[in-house]
Amino acid sequence: MTISTEDRHTTGTRAARRTGIGGVVARHPLAAFATLALGLSWLAWIPYVLSPHGLGVWDLHFPEFLGTAQFTGVLPGALLGPLGGAFLVTAIADGRPGLRRWVGRLWRWRVAWYWYALALVGVPALIVATGLPFAGGQVQAPSALALLALVPGLVVQLFSTGLSEEPGWRDFALPRLQERFGPLGAAAVLGPLWALWHMPLYLSDWGGWPDAHWTEPLVFALFTITFNVVMTWVFNRTGESLPVALLLHVGVNNTISTLWADMYPGMTAGTMMHGLAIVSTVAALVLLVATRGRLGSPGGGRGGRGGIATGADTDTDGSTGTGTAAVGTPRLVGSNDGTR
Repeated sequence: MTISTEDRHTTGTRAARRTGIGGVVARHPLAAFATLALGLSWLAWIPYVLSPHGLGVWDLHFPEFLGTAQFTGVLPGALLGPLGGAFLVTAIADGRPGLRRWVGRLWRWRVAWYWYALALVGVPALIVATGLPFAGGQVQAPSALALLALVPGLVVQLFSTGLSEEPGWRDFALPRLQERFGPLGAAAVLGPLWALWHMPLYLSDWGGWPDAHWTEPLVFALFTITFNVVMTWVFNRTGESLPVALLLHVGVNNTISTLWADMYPGMTAGTMMHGLAIVSTVAALVLLVATRGRLGSPGGGRGGRGGIATGADTDTDGSTGTGTAAVGTPRLVGSNDGTR
C-alpha cells in the first residue's frame, strides 16, 4: 500500500514562526476549534434561550419555518460554531492546502453501496425497532404523510443539521484527534465535546424546556458519546467519507422527527432517548471489542494517524480512493484489508 503524505505536519514549523492570535491558533488548532465551536454557538443561542422559546425572560419571538422556530433560533448558532470554527482554524493553521483537504472530504462519496444502505436504511430501521420494548403496546404503522416526509425531511436535515455540524466534528476535529491520540483517544475526546455543545439547548424548546426531566441531558450525553464511537468507526472504514457521516447523522435525526411520534404516540422524548442510549451503548461496546479499540483505523494505536494513513487525498477531479488511489487507480472504499 502506498501511503500519501499530507502537508499537515508542516504547519507546526510554520506556526513556530508566527506570533499573535494567528500563531496561537496555528500551534493549538484543536483547542482553538473547541473554543470557537462552543463559544460561537453558545453566544448565538443566548437570544433563543432567553426568548419565550426558552427561559422567557426576553420578549423576542423568532419566526417559524416548517412549524418550528429552531431554524431561525438554533441553526445560525450551529453554523457559526462547528462549521465556522473549523473554517477559521483551518484557514489560519493550514491555509489553502488545508482548506482543500477539508472541503475535499465532502466529495468522498465513492464508497461501497452498503455504507449508504447502513446510513439510510439499517440505522433508521434499528432506531424504529428500538422503541418497541418501551412502547407499552402503543405501536401503530406510520402514516402515508410520515412516509412521504422521509425524503424531504432528510434533505432538510442534510443541509441544516448535517452541514452545520459534520464539517466541524468529523471533517476537522476527528482526523486531527486521531493523529494525536489514536482512534480510541479521539472518540473519548470528541464524544463529550459533541455532547457538551448541545447542553444550552436544553434550556429551550429544543430540549423540551421546561418539561424535560433533569436526567434527560445526561441520557442524551450518553447517547451522543456512544454514537460518536459508531460514527468514528464508519468514518474510518469509509476512508473518511464525509457524505456517509452526514447521512448517518441526519438519518438518525430524520427518523426520530418523521416516524417516531407517528409510530409511538404514547412515548415521551425521555423514554425514547433511554432506548436510543441503550442501543447506542451496546453498539459502541461491540465495535470497541470487535476492533480491539482500533475503530476502523489502519494506524491503530496512539499517534497512528487514524484514517489519514489510507492515503485518501482528494484527486484533482474531486474523486478519492484509498491505498491504490495514491498511485493513480481510484477504487471504491469498502470492506478491504487492513481497515479494521
